[in-house]
Amino acid sequence: MATFRLQGSKVLAVDMTGDAVKAKNGSMVAYDGQMAFKKMTGGGEGIRGMVTRRLTGEQMTMMEVKGQGTCYFADRASEISLVQLHGDKLYVESSNLLCADGGLRTGTTFTGLRGGASGNGLFTTTVEGTGQAAIMSDGTAVVLRVTPQYPLSVDPGAYIAHQGNLRQDLQSGVTFRTFLGEGGGEAFQIRFEGDGVVYVQPSERNTVGGDV
Repeated sequence: MATFRLQGSKVLAVDMTGDAVKAKNGSMVAYDGQMAFKKMTGGGEGIRGMVTRRLTGEQMTMMEVKGQGTCYFADRASEISLVQLHGDKLYVESSNLLCADGGLRTGTTFTGLRGGASGNGLFTTTVEGTGQAAIMSDGTAVVLRVTPQYPLSVDPGAYIAHQGNLRQDLQSGVTFRTFLGEGGGEAFQIRFEGDGVVYVQPSERNTVGGDV
């Protein structure tokens, strides 16, 4: 299995000994050794995945990198966080997924949330299995714990990813901007309940449809 490590906070180094990883298309910045690169149709899911993404707007163009040596990945100087999966599933916005072990399964799942977020549909990218994944954020990501006693509400523009046994609900009427008098339309929050973690960034992606 490939070894993921950070070179600083904005470059991911992946050591491979004949292994393969899936990475965001165009994110390779350097490599040493022998590497082969191949674009993956529909994010690695074949025709079905490609059609699903076209219908939902959840765009994820990935490439397969395989070889011997070390490959370095980065994207727009984004901060990078490593996530370890142990047979579980990571839900992540497609624009925030940088790299995943080749053995991890990528897919698309219906969430019914964040429909107004620019470039994001009602679907979220999933990464499932055992191995490592690297996610990106605009600024250092914050990992927030959710327990049955302490649910969490998140601004949709700051949401990156989540994992664990969590339920999601879209709440309207109040958003963080409302208290500052900056609301520009119908206001929403994502509420998480259950047991797990949520990754948020200290910056908000551009959204449409008011504060969604």
